Amino acid sequence: MSGVFSDREKAFEDKWAHDEDLRFKVHARRDKLLGLWAAAEMGLKGPQADDYAKTIVQAELTKSGDAAVFQKLKADFAAANVARTDHLIQVKMDEFLTEAKNEIIHGG
Repeated sequence: MSGVFSDREKAFEDKWAHDEDLRFKVHARRDKLLGLWAAAEMGLKGPQADDYAKTIVQAELTKSGDAAVFQKLKADFAAANVARTDHLIQVKMDEFLTEAKNEIIHGG
């Protein structure tokens, strides 16, 4: 009987690890898309846009998740004299999260 519980516990742990990996991939993709959008809004192109997008991904990884991404975008827009409302930033974060989920989960 204890084997059944061990198997069940292992299955839950495996599912949790899979879900966390999926969440990580979705958020990293969302942040890249968000960074590329923000870069375009600030007039960055090519390698500069790609480099900027990487800083958005890093903001979530090194700080406190969505709040860090939001604050970085807000500060970067202000520094570039690009007026974007908090509401627009949040809408874009939500839109790109949905897009990233579709890309990662459904491959497109």
